[in-house]
Amino acid sequence: MFVLGVTGGIGSGKSTVSRLLAERGLRVLDADEISHMVTDPGGLAIEEISEAFGKRAVDANGGMNRRYMSTVVFKDNRKLDELSAIVHRHVFEYIDKEIQSEREKKTKCLVLDVPIPVKKGFVDHCNQIWVVTCDEKIRLERLVDRGMDREDAIRRIAVQMNDDEYCSIADQVIDNSGDINDLSEKVNKLIVSQLHERGIRI
Repeated sequence: MFVLGVTGGIGSGKSTVSRLLAERGLRVLDADEISHMVTDPGGLAIEEISEAFGKRAVDANGGMNRRYMSTVVFKDNRKLDELSAIVHRHVFEYIDKEIQSEREKKTKCLVLDVPIPVKKGFVDHCNQIWVVTCDEKIRLERLVDRGMDREDAIRRIAVQMNDDEYCSIADQVIDNSGDINDLSEKVNKLIVSQLHERGIRI
């Protein structure tokens, strides 16, 4: 099975690239969606989060109290790291199981959509990595257009890896500073050159 990794900074458009691949019939494992799943009511990470941060970390429905936890970790990087470690471990355990399941089904190609390209659980699984980049001003505009506070958007971009760091692990780089038609054309070219050439017809 060919495992294709898609990654890039917030606002770069990596999720749009993954959506274009999904529309062509590929299954996408979205780490952001999985992180919500493991912290939703009954999620795999809830018990551990409660033990680490107390009962207030869990809301009345049994999911992570996101509003409370945001106040806990906002100005304390150690607590943010602790929460991230708990959630990420469960996310990548889930991804590991799904990869194994897809291998058993003889799936030809699986996409991993992961914002932070960690080595174990992402890079070590991927046969190829596509990094989505974008001009920082355009990223900021996109995030604000989505309703994110401008200062929060600036802060989130600043704490992530920069494009050079992302590109250092890339097999293919997709510049998404243009419009959706431009991005779609670039993705289609990569589908032909990288997937069709490997016998993956989508």
